[in-house]
Amino acid sequence: MSNLDRRPAARELGGLEETSAGPVLDLLPGKEVQLGESTRVRRLLPTLGRRMVGAWAFVDHYGPDDIASSAGMQVAPHPHTGLQTVSWLLEGEVHHRDSVGSDVRFGPGQLALMTAGHGIAHSEQSPAVHPRCLHGAQLWVALPDAHREVAPAFEHHATLPGFASDGLTTTVLMGSLADTASPGTTYSPLVGADLKLSPGADVELPLEPDFEYAVLAAGGSATVEGAPVTHGSMLYLGTGRRTVRLHADEAATLLLLGGEPFEEQLVMWWNFIGRSGEEIAEYAELWNAEDERFGVVVGYDGDRLPAPSLPAIPLKARGRVR
Repeated sequence: MSNLDRRPAARELGGLEETSAGPVLDLLPGKEVQLGESTRVRRLLPTLGRRMVGAWAFVDHYGPDDIASSAGMQVAPHPHTGLQTVSWLLEGEVHHRDSVGSDVRFGPGQLALMTAGHGIAHSEQSPAVHPRCLHGAQLWVALPDAHREVAPAFEHHATLPGFASDGLTTTVLMGSLADTASPGTTYSPLVGADLKLSPGADVELPLEPDFEYAVLAAGGSATVEGAPVTHGSMLYLGTGRRTVRLHADEAATLLLLGGEPFEEQLVMWWNFIGRSGEEIAEYAELWNAEDERFGVVVGYDGDRLPAPSLPAIPLKARGRVR
């Protein structure tokens, strides 16, 4: 799942200005966004007041949606540059195809990690015969300058490491947490973890004080450091924390996202991340010209998505928050 907005706003990301120098509890408002004809999502990053958490630059949460009588997710081929997509399902199944030849179906608990680097194209669809419910998150990680031109690649990890204690079951998607490391390739210090809380769970989880963190309530509701986080909302925790306390009266699933504050300034527009407006304009022109930079998605039956018109105002890279 990607940004299908036909009038996307320019997002200026990165830099350490206004990064929290200590722990905070800021609830990030989500925005309802229509993707294609059949899927609505809650967009939590970038959002009013905050554009990144570590290298995490984009967070969409969707579902649970009953798609028994519909086609479900249908996202035509589109391009990416300068980022990784991290696809995480709680329910359902997605069929991923891309221009490096990947043709993979993945489901809950499996990591689908695509590194765009220099440039890639992909499509995402619910299979013709699919489970009744679709529920998950689509996340982007910005690549640092030293790696943003890396060759495109796709990884599918059907099993992931984790640990369990005191009513908490943790699966590490990206990076490492409590000495448990994901096999997913990373290019900057970060972490992504699925936290499943049993009813009545009250636990403390170790954190890195140099990281900034946010917690997304992907399923159910919980309290994080005493602050309520309801389904579909995300709480920004800032930096300087060595632990985080989690409590749930009911079964809940949280996504913990964190990383070292991203020092570089970026421009994110549509499905591209670059360092200047000129770069973004070039990416859009090359995609619309069907340049070989992005390759071809083989096996998709239908047209690809054209890049929308660039905004009238210049695209410039600035700081991390509005």
